[in-house]
Amino acid sequence: MLTTERTNQIEILAKFLKEKRVQSGLSQKDVAERLGYSTSQFISNWERGISHPPLNTLRSLSQLYKINPEEMFEVLLKATVAQVEVDLKKKFYAAATAPASAEAQAQSS
Repeated sequence: MLTTERTNQIEILAKFLKEKRVQSGLSQKDVAERLGYSTSQFISNWERGISHPPLNTLRSLSQLYKINPEEMFEVLLKATVAQVEVDLKKKFYAAATAPASAEAQAQSS
């Protein structure tokens, strides 16, 4: 279940970035050049969910793709909340199945 949730979270921002780039009629190379990156691999990695653009770059992408920065923010927020939820579930349920500490065991004796 967590793997599926993680995959969905990664895809939220990645799919959005690719969709907006394509709608703007730009290639990955075009975007990389306009943002000052030496290679389009950065853009490819963002669109495949391998990495995320820096926050200041998201604002630049909003301008480049001619979209409202608020729309970019909302997608980023949704992706971030989804990631936090996955991480918390993982930690919470891992803690629930972890063996009790020596201190807790001593108190119960």
